[in-house]
Order: sequence, then structure tokens, then C-alpha cells
Amino acid sequence: MNRRLIQWINWVEYDELLAEKHNAPSNILGLHEFRDGQIITVYRPEAESIIVTDMDGNNKLKLEEVEEGTGFFGMYSPGKVYENPYLLHIQYGPGNVVVTADPYSFKSIISDMDRYLFAEGRHNDIYDKLGAHPMEIDGVKGTHFAVWAPHARAVSVVGDFNMWDGRLHLMNIQDVSGIYEIFIPGVEVGAVYKYKILTRTGDELYKSDPYGNEAEMRPNNASVVADLTGFEWTDDEWIENRRKETRVTMIKKPMTIYECHLGSWKKKIEDDDNGFFTYKELAKSLGSYLKKMGYTHVELMGIAEYPFDGSWGYQVTGYYAPTRRYGEPKDFMFFVDYLHYMGIGVILDWVPAHFPRDAYGLGRFDGQALYEHPDKRRGEHPDWGTYIFDYSKAEVSNFLIANALFWSRKYHVDGLRVDAVASMLYLDYGKQDGDWLPNVDGGNENYDAIEFFHHLNSVCEKEEPGTMIIAEESTAWAGVTSPVELGGLGFLFKWNMGWMNDFLEYMQMDPYFRGPNHGRLTFSMQYAYSENFIQSISHDEVVHLKRAMVEKMPGEVEDRFANLRLAYGFMYGHPGKKLLFMGQEFAQYREWSEKRSLDWEVLENSLNKGCQDFVKDLNKYYKKYDAFYINDMDRIGFEWMSVDRSDISVVAFVRRGSSVKDQLLFICNFTPVERKEIRFGVPCKGNYKLLMSSDDPKYGGNGVSTVKTLKAEKKTCEKRDYSVVLDLAPLTVNIYRFDYKE
Repeated sequence: MNRRLIQWINWVEYDELLAEKHNAPSNILGLHEFRDGQIITVYRPEAESIIVTDMDGNNKLKLEEVEEGTGFFGMYSPGKVYENPYLLHIQYGPGNVVVTADPYSFKSIISDMDRYLFAEGRHNDIYDKLGAHPMEIDGVKGTHFAVWAPHARAVSVVGDFNMWDGRLHLMNIQDVSGIYEIFIPGVEVGAVYKYKILTRTGDELYKSDPYGNEAEMRPNNASVVADLTGFEWTDDEWIENRRKETRVTMIKKPMTIYECHLGSWKKKIEDDDNGFFTYKELAKSLGSYLKKMGYTHVELMGIAEYPFDGSWGYQVTGYYAPTRRYGEPKDFMFFVDYLHYMGIGVILDWVPAHFPRDAYGLGRFDGQALYEHPDKRRGEHPDWGTYIFDYSKAEVSNFLIANALFWSRKYHVDGLRVDAVASMLYLDYGKQDGDWLPNVDGGNENYDAIEFFHHLNSVCEKEEPGTMIIAEESTAWAGVTSPVELGGLGFLFKWNMGWMNDFLEYMQMDPYFRGPNHGRLTFSMQYAYSENFIQSISHDEVVHLKRAMVEKMPGEVEDRFANLRLAYGFMYGHPGKKLLFMGQEFAQYREWSEKRSLDWEVLENSLNKGCQDFVKDLNKYYKKYDAFYINDMDRIGFEWMSVDRSDISVVAFVRRGSSVKDQLLFICNFTPVERKEIRFGVPCKGNYKLLMSSDDPKYGGNGVSTVKTLKAEKKTCEKRDYSVVLDLAPLTVNIYRFDYKE
């Protein structure tokens, strides 16, 4: 045995290495200067012999096994013969020789500044450092792995490239940062891996990569090495124009959003859990449909990787990986790029509120509460069975905020709809007394989550201007969409859940009861300008026995469709951007299920086709006439003409645009009774030309409202100097275009 090698070995570290407990294996493995020469050590259990050469295969040095059967080989070499990197020729048996550069011959690529910024929660590109990244170092191709696991005793990378043997690729911890890293030569794109974590209590955990860019197809759950570079984007002009946008310009733009679950919009094979179309196939078919229907944006449910189909993507295990259900990462890049080519913006549902307990996921990641709050009164959702992120921890906040930037930068996504914001803002959300922990002032406001939102929205607005951050927030929390510098949370838009609840309850009523409940229809205008609202009727309203939209409507079949067209017309007239869930546009009869396609066959029915055409025309006129949208957040954009006729359930209102031209008058009848020669006050003299009527026979109506032009008379009605008179069909919205005249 080489005497100088024996002198050099730290036997405590040696024992830790053999016990798979070493958190800094480069201390004892690799190339080391010693006396006037070099020590080279390699740990390869099961190897019969190991020869070292330089990268050209020269200067052979045969290593000796320090103790027989341990797999720890080494040798002292006089002088300085080798430099990093060098090759290992590892023989496992006759004819079985593996040649690889030594993983412990490469220096760290996690810099002091990386560690500092991450500890401060301000490393906006941390996803480029942590995770698995194919790269070439010193002429050697492989994959760099890095993971944050500060409570771990030791961490290894295991995968299909090392027989899932945790002894072979122990990672090096970087000072006190808790970051472990290793560069493994020869690991290519497509390699399957996990982190094997030895906890302080001696347990062994196998975890998928929190920063992994791809995952196996469920039910498998390992991470997959992916290369996100090299995709040829064609949307440069789109991105350049997006970056010119500001809060002021974005709230004045048209926005009609199609909320979509890709796996059930259309299925390639019904009754098959894996019978999905791919991202590339969906890009073309969905993109064409959205363009034909006139939508400006699509909002995608469940893109970040998740294990259980029935969660719809709201219990995420892979925040940095688009789900494999529909293809690989670059396929999703193609999806976004193609939709931009079609003129469609892409919004993702994003879930920073909680994460599932799956053993391979973020929960108790390194044996202790790491991503979740350690106190279960703040760290667990009892109703949902999930963990809550610890927003007070800088590295956790960094994980989430960098993730928001990641989707915009790497995938060109145009916005994020933040799920379950209320559950983050309130410490007692969904909890009973005694099951939650008050803040330092004794209240239920989550100060850490508030600060997280301030940071999130400020960073996104600065770093990725033009990207929308939208809140799904169901309470009356003030200032959700006010700028951070003015004391708000800083979101650009908020779903108008109050309007949605009141409006759907009103529309589901038998018209006999609508009169006494008139306030449910009109009350939303009392707070319409308190936030930047999106009028949303989402997937949540057509599942769990809530019934499909058309089935919510009262009356016989034709009345239900008339009610639904009326509802959509009123919704488009109400201030606020628009969102409808897929299938609602053509009045699908069945509740939505993630297990099957939408019921496209119902479009053979003229009423369903008429409803689809009605929404299509709403979208067309919505984009054509800026009175629909440009003053959504300005009181000048809306005025009631008739709001007090609760006895007959009719309303009329005006939407004003950017000029006196092409303003809009909406007249709605919420009863199944024709109103003969009914008079409404109007804002000015002139002609009011019918733009569209939900009673038009082409949409499935009866054509009662046939007058194409109404001429305002100098006759007072409801305190208006001018008025119009018309026959108003039952359950109808008429939309008229007019120019303002003194």
C-alpha cells in the first residue's frame, strides 16, 4: 500500500464516505496536492480496478484499493502529472470497462454571489443554478446538479445512469448555504434521476428535483434531465411589444379569456387516461379555434407537473416542469410560440398557496420542514390535506418568485393567474379556532404572505414588464390591484368573485323571483371600480354538482338558452375583462370532467351552435368597439340608463369608449315576457343602430326585436331628456351603437 496515501487519508472522513454520510466528498475524493506530488482517490464500489489517465489517455496510473472490498481506490504520484479534469478507466469485470471524467475533478459553479443572493431571497435566476443543467465544463459534457437541502446529513444523485446507487455520486455542500452540487460527466438529456437524501435521523428519502425542468409521465415520478436551450422562437415582435406595456396601457386593452384544461378540451382517445393530444397538436387545433372564436387570451389549467389528474393541476409537485401528459418542454415552447403567432396571449394558473404531501415532493424535503412552515398551525391546510409554503423564509420566497419569472422568460408566458390568494392572506383560512396561529399583533392577516405579494408583483413588473399577475381572491381585501408603492398588493387584475356569485344566483332564479332580488344584478356597480376586475365564470362553476351553465338556467329548453345568451350579453356589457371556461361558449349540457372531452357533438343542435355563434360575435364586436373595454376601470365608461324597474326586471346602461363615436347602449329583459312599446331614457339625441340581439334567429332566438334603428325622441324618461321606444323580446339583450350628439 502506498505509504503517503495512507498518511494523507482522513480516516473519519473515510468512514463517513463508506457509510454514505459525507456531505463534502471532494475533501477526500479527486485530485489533491500532497508533499511534492499528487494524491488521486476514487470511490467506486464493486470495481475490480481503476486506471487514471489524462484526457488524451496518456500518463496511466493504476490506483490501489485501500481496503479490499471497500471500493476506495487511491495512489500517490510524485510530481504534478495530472490536472483537472482527468479520466477514470473503471473495470467492473472482464470486458466491462467504464471510462469517465472524475466528477470530483470539477470546481463549483455556484458562486459566492449566487449563495448570497439566494440566502437574501433575491436570486431571480436561481433556476439557472439549481436543478439539473446539461452543459460542457473544461471540454467535458455532462449534467450539473444542484439542490437546496440545508438539514440533510448527506445528498446523492441517483438515476438510471448509476444504477440508482447513492454511493457513486455524493454531492458537495457549499459552505453554510445548504446547497449541494455535483457535475456528473456523461449524463445526457433524457436521463432519469432523483436526489437521495440522508436525514439527520438516519432516514433515507428519494426526492424529485424541486427545480427539475421535466418529469416522468405519471404514475412514475422521477425527474428527467432536460435542455431548455436551443428552441427557435419566432415571437420576437410579440415579446418586444409586450415589454412596452405598462399597468396603465394593459388595463385599457381588450381581454377575453378562454379558460382551458388541455387534457379534456379534446381527447385523442376517449376512455384512456393517457389518450391526450400533444402540446404541438393542441397548439394548432386550439389556436385555430381561439382565433375563429375571437378570444384574445387562453388561460391554461394544470401545466406545472402534478401527480393526480383529479387535482386538475392545483397540487403541484414540479413547479419548474411543464407536465409530461402532453409532451416535452420544447413542445410546450412550441405551443406558446404558435399561439403568439395566432395572436393569442397565454396565461397559466399558478399555485404558490400550497403543495401536496406526496413522499417524493417538497414536503419534509430534507427530513424537516423546509418549504413548508414548521408549525402545522401555519404549515398545513386541514381541509385540503396539503402543506403551506413558509413565505417568511427567503429561499422559499425566492423559489416561488423565480418560478414566476421562469415561466415568462423560458416559456414566454404572458401572465399568471395566482390561485387561492385568500388562503394565503388569512392565517385562519379554512381553519377552526385553535388550529391557526395569529400574527404578532394578534390578527389573522398573514404578514409574510403580504410581503411575498409585494415582492412578487414588484419584481415581475420591473423584470418582465407587460406580464400580467392576476389574483383569484374571493374576499373584500382592499387594494389587491393597487400598486405596491400606494400600499396595495400590486396585482394587475383580480377575478370578480362577488359579481360572479351574485350574478349566477340571480340568473338561476325563476324569473318570478328576480324582481325582489334585483340588487343581485345591479349591486356590483357599487364596487366595480374598487379593483381592476376580470368578470369570470370559471371551471369551478360547472363541477361538483353545480351543473353546466345552460342547466343552471330556469325554464324549458329554449328559455334556458335564451337566459344563457342574455347572461353572456350582460356579462360582456358589464365593466371588467372577460373569462369563460371552455364548453360554456356552446352551452355544454354536462358538467365538466377532466376524464373526457368536451361534448363537441352537441354543436349539431342549432341552439348550441347559436350560443357558440353568439359568443363568437360578442368577441368580434368586443374587440372592434373599444367602448366594451377601454374604460373598464374608469367611471366614465359606464352609466345606468334604467336601473330601478325591478318590478319587470329590465335594465339599460351605456358603455362609453375613447371618443363620442361608437358608444354602446345595452337593453336587457330578464323575464320571459315580451315588453311591448317599452320606453327607455337614452343619453343623447340621434339614431341607435342595433349591433346584435340575443333574440336574433341565427342565435336561436325568435326575432321579436326586429327594429334595426331606434330614433331618440325629445321625450323625458327616467330623468333623461331623450328616450327610445321598442318591443323588447323575452329574455333578451339588445346592443345598440350610437354617436353622442348634444
